[in-house]
Amino acid sequence: MTDEAGARAVTLGRYLAMIRGDRKLTLRQVEEATGREVSNAYLSQLENDKIKQPSPHILHTLSDLYGVSYTGLMERAGYIKPEGTRGDSERHGRAATFADMELSDEEEVELLRFLRFMRSDRQASGET
Repeated sequence: MTDEAGARAVTLGRYLAMIRGDRKLTLRQVEEATGREVSNAYLSQLENDKIKQPSPHILHTLSDLYGVSYTGLMERAGYIKPEGTRGDSERHGRAATFADMELSDEEEVELLRFLRFMRSDRQASGET
């Protein structure tokens, strides 16, 4: 990854904040939903990049709550490296359909948000 690409990469904290926002959860709601395993103060520090490498247990709890990849969170936290060797243009954990589009993290979140909207709209109208 080039320095420019690294500078543009979304941090773990920013990613968690975007996902929480997408789920329309407050910090306190996350605290309650996790049985206080993740306090609102701790999550705030994570989202503001004051804590860069939370425990794998915390990441697992958040991945379950948010419905996101645990492996992806572990990669963002620096615990594991992406599987296999990839060139700079390859993306990990993206839908194969969009792999060649090199979506930014923000674009991926928006795409997933739109997909959820489309699915809920179909379910509401009785389509499959």
